[in-house]
Amino acid sequence: MALGCWAALGQNSWAGRIIGVLSISVIALPAFVVAIYALLIFSVTLKWFPAIGAGHRGDVASQLHALVLPSLTVALGWIGYLSRLVRVSMLEVLKENHIRTFRAFGMLDRLIALRYALPIAVVPVVSVLGVGIGSLLSGATLTEIVFARPGLGKLAFDSVISRNFPVVMGTVVVTSGLYVLANFIADVINTCLDPRVRQEL
Repeated sequence: MALGCWAALGQNSWAGRIIGVLSISVIALPAFVVAIYALLIFSVTLKWFPAIGAGHRGDVASQLHALVLPSLTVALGWIGYLSRLVRVSMLEVLKENHIRTFRAFGMLDRLIALRYALPIAVVPVVSVLGVGIGSLLSGATLTEIVFARPGLGKLAFDSVISRNFPVVMGTVVVTSGLYVLANFIADVINTCLDPRVRQEL
């Protein structure tokens, strides 16, 4: 969201253009390609993070350390996508009449963007996040396989390979429940953020 706001406020600057190009570039990268290159760079070459596994059992610091690369792999494409979405939404909100009124009173652009424009621009972002949880789960499946992490995606993959269909059906039910729950939470958050939605209810 910070990158999107920065790109919207400086849309004609070099920083805004660089953020736009980088966001499109990371959107086009598949999750498994990011995972493989993250392993090669940060695990094999630099040896900063473990290549596989979920860390030592009972050691929270080790588990968080092992979670950095998988989290980066899953989140990188969404960072680019959400920054583009926030940028477009912010540009539309900044053209509204009440934003022009604030500028006419001499308020700073950063204050207007953070206090008045961002809460309105975030509404479509929350909706997309709720719907996009399915894509996030599918990306997590590939990431769990590459990094050999225990999770729903790897469990479903191993169950399909071994033809353990009850476990496959169970993972599908749990994943569907998480998808429905994410959409419900997104609707609740949108109701809290947007007064127009509360008036319709």
